[in-house]
Amino acid sequence: MSLPEEDLRVTVDLPSGPAAVSAAVARPDEPWALAAVAHGAGAGYRHPFFDGFVAGLYGAGIATIRFNFPYVEAGRRMPGPAAHAVATWAAVAAAASRLEPALPVWAAGKSYGGRMASMAAAQDAIAPAGLVYLGYPLHPPGSPDKARTAHLPDIRQPQLFLEGTNDPFIDPHDQLVRAVSSCQDAEIIWVDGGGHSFEVKGRRRSAAEVGAEIASLVAGWMRGRSQRPAA
Repeated sequence: MSLPEEDLRVTVDLPSGPAAVSAAVARPDEPWALAAVAHGAGAGYRHPFFDGFVAGLYGAGIATIRFNFPYVEAGRRMPGPAAHAVATWAAVAAAASRLEPALPVWAAGKSYGGRMASMAAAQDAIAPAGLVYLGYPLHPPGSPDKARTAHLPDIRQPQLFLEGTNDPFIDPHDQLVRAVSSCQDAEIIWVDGGGHSFEVKGRRRSAAEVGAEIASLVAGWMRGRSQRPAA
């Protein structure tokens, strides 16, 4: 599916001065939500996974804005300081609200991008309707003692952890279950056999196809949370 996306530049206020990052906006007819979508540490916003993911959300009536972090925009391979990513999330969330002021804005991110969204929410730099983590990197593979969980209970918004059962970033699973249980409002959806990018051994699918399948799970969760009465 070829999306009618609009290219956009978002200005981020960094300690070194303003920096512009690339973004793309897709707006279906009569959207009911807008999702800001961040890439993982190793790929920019044009990765085929996100082509499929935003197309899937678009088909479910969800507008999207996907974007680069400054280090990718500058042609670097390694992420910059977390504060730069938090500032980027704040700038993109503000841009999303300007684009569709009547829509709730959700924050979604693959691995690193999702973790940076969680940090931004914990610091009140963004206040989305909810957060979606596509493979939350709970710890580096093989290092469960280096958990990245301390800030998660500070997040007030609903959180969805979409996780593959074969993801080395969440092994052992009990550690993730405990972390999610410590949150104010969070749940896990497991993708059986999925790795960190939701690839399943023995199933031959393109990254775009995987992204589209994941989008259907995310859209269903978003719709359910949107319709849930306030506590």
